[in-house]
Amino acid sequence: MSQNNSNAKTAMLAKLDSIHKVEGFDPSPFAVDYTDLNTQETRKRLPVMIQMAWFRLKYPEGRIAIQVSPGKDCFVATARIYPSYKDPVDCYLAEATASRGPDASKPSVSPREWAQTAAVGIALRNAGFGLQFSAAGDDFADMAPDELPAGEMDTDREPPAMEQPVQAEIEPTYEPAVLTDEQRLEQAFQKPCPIKKYSGKTLGEVLAMDPNAIAWVANKYKDNQELSDAARLICEHAMQQASV
Repeated sequence: MSQNNSNAKTAMLAKLDSIHKVEGFDPSPFAVDYTDLNTQETRKRLPVMIQMAWFRLKYPEGRIAIQVSPGKDCFVATARIYPSYKDPVDCYLAEATASRGPDASKPSVSPREWAQTAAVGIALRNAGFGLQFSAAGDDFADMAPDELPAGEMDTDREPPAMEQPVQAEIEPTYEPAVLTDEQRLEQAFQKPCPIKKYSGKTLGEVLAMDPNAIAWVANKYKDNQELSDAARLICEHAMQQASV
């Protein structure tokens, strides 16, 4: 019975290792040792930059959104992982929060950036971009020592050795940027024309060739609301220009 359980466990761990599998890429050789400050146990973990690289390989259009706010003697960072930059604010794969304060033993490390790094690393692990359970020979118990109950912040974990704070993909809030009228129009001009006759051309290019085609996309085309809205914006702009 014990042997059967062991074989079943090995098979399930192999299945877990297939999460977010990218052909030709194995993250486990990048694993580094770190010491859990709660248990003093040495464990394996992927550096955050490797997690981010893995995430980019799996989701080239993905987004990592970070929100940071000051707390009492610390900074609190929340990271969200999105498969696509087009995903709505609440449609994320995983979320994590971490707080960090000044550390006398690391005077050159910004607490703000440290909190960002921790939140990103935890969120990516929660999204499946971690060592899962079996990489680098690391076994697991029913409750792994570095797991926290839902909602509790990761406040006193030691980051992986030699890891530097994450500098990339920092977004101050989750709210989308408000575009100016000129930016919205420029984006509309760059949208692809859905008419087969003009395949490969943008709405802006077709406007100079066949204005009636743009009007048709604005008023008659129903397959893609985003393209219809873009064409409608172009038509409105053209009418404004004609009345000047």
